[in-house]
Amino acid sequence: MKDSILKDRLPNDPVWQHHYFKSDDVTIHYVRQGTGKPVLLLHGWPGFWYDWRYVIEPLSKDADVIAPDFRGFGESDKPDVNPIDGYTPDHFAKDIISLLDELHVEKVLIVAHDIGATIAQLIAKKYPQYVDSLVLLNPPYNGIGIRRFDPAIQGQFWYQHFHNLHWAGDLIGYNEDTVRLYLTHFYQTWTGKKEALRPKELDAIIQSYAKDEGMKRSINYYKARAQAKTQAVVQKQAGIEEKIPHTTHVLWGEADPVILVDWSDKLYDYFDEYTLKRLPGIGHFVSFEAPEEVVETVKKARNKAIDR
Repeated sequence: MKDSILKDRLPNDPVWQHHYFKSDDVTIHYVRQGTGKPVLLLHGWPGFWYDWRYVIEPLSKDADVIAPDFRGFGESDKPDVNPIDGYTPDHFAKDIISLLDELHVEKVLIVAHDIGATIAQLIAKKYPQYVDSLVLLNPPYNGIGIRRFDPAIQGQFWYQHFHNLHWAGDLIGYNEDTVRLYLTHFYQTWTGKKEALRPKELDAIIQSYAKDEGMKRSINYYKARAQAKTQAVVQKQAGIEEKIPHTTHVLWGEADPVILVDWSDKLYDYFDEYTLKRLPGIGHFVSFEAPEEVVETVKKARNKAIDR
């Protein structure tokens, strides 16, 4: 694994095995490698399947690793539609379920970060039969509640409000220079382990977002979420939200300035069976800042699942 970490693995490296399938009228791209018990990797923002570049290879030695791009990201289609008609959490979750059906995967361990962690929780609630267990990295979850609106955190959360301005995508996605300026801010600010942010890999991420209106389409998720109440919100308001029953392992970077580790204090209200490991010095991007921790946690979760 150390050899993999020491080498820049760019998205066009021959080591990656790229595949595509149709979910309704949208083509979804995914990387799939290895054989064994299925492990599904769901990325966040700003990112795409490449979030998992240090995790895919070591896991694929004894697992069937599947790392898709959500619609609007990476090499997946980026439909030009009203966000609420194509970019809600439900759309993302249905794409993932369609992918699992396409691959004849009946049950999967889901490893997820950021937006991906939100979708993973939605899948666990809405399609529980597909989920074996969860590994969540710095997860947004309903226990955070109104704390995300605290004035003290708005210096980090401003981007979510900005993304809902109708002209935001045109501004930050104007050309590669604007994409670079915007994304570099988040990767530099949210990364706790600074040496984990490798220049060639950051360039590859920027180039992915700069093509095919990737920057503009990627923020449609935020626009759609603002326009519609997700199932989780409706359940919470109705007072009927149930705990996620699947075994859940949470890794949380203590240096994340946007999804604060102190917000993990309500996990017991939302997950029946969970573990929490705080990661000192690690920021928002656990998948590449602490890949060894991710791999170790996934392997432990897989072994427990096999024993059951």
